[in-house]
Amino acid sequence: MKNVYLIRHGESEYNAKKIIQGHIDTNLSPKGFVQARLVGEYLQKFNIQKIISSDLRRAYQTATVIGDILDIQPEIDERIREMHFGEWEGRTYEHIYQNNLQDFQNWLKNPVACPLPSQEDVEEFIKRLNSFLKDLKNMEEENIAVVAHGGSIQGIICLECDLGIENIWGLMHNNTGISLIQINGNSSKLKFLNSSEHLDILL
Repeated sequence: MKNVYLIRHGESEYNAKKIIQGHIDTNLSPKGFVQARLVGEYLQKFNIQKIISSDLRRAYQTATVIGDILDIQPEIDERIREMHFGEWEGRTYEHIYQNNLQDFQNWLKNPVACPLPSQEDVEEFIKRLNSFLKDLKNMEEENIAVVAHGGSIQGIICLECDLGIENIWGLMHNNTGISLIQINGNSSKLKFLNSSEHLDILL
């Protein structure tokens, strides 16, 4: 059986400013580095053998902090970078709420039927995540940490657990929230979703 721990990156500079990122490459905020250290310490109890990270800085910086704690060098895989949000990248949520609220709500309900202007093609998004999953299942390690983004880790959950990619935004993750998928042959189970107890110290 393979245990795949899906971890959203720590708070980025744009998260703190409430700006939509997608493929925009931003650094972790100071709070994000603290979150990364806390999740790294929490992951010590799971016997992680491999860390795979998105190539975007906010994910790789998170993975590097985790790797320092677990003494594992993260591997980069651009297939698990965030979905490209087209023309909305770089806009603030306040701007979206004031000018495109209905479009935003429709997209959250079903990004397949209601894509954003020039958003990454959903089929291409699915293709790269499925390609990653196929390779991941062939890895010899049993306990793997995947450090990526809300869209990519929620997409992986939707695909691997047959939930339908249209439900991707119904599985929201906090910064450094952890979900666990257990894969046993052709069977996969979501054991927990968006666990964030390691962040309780920050409350």
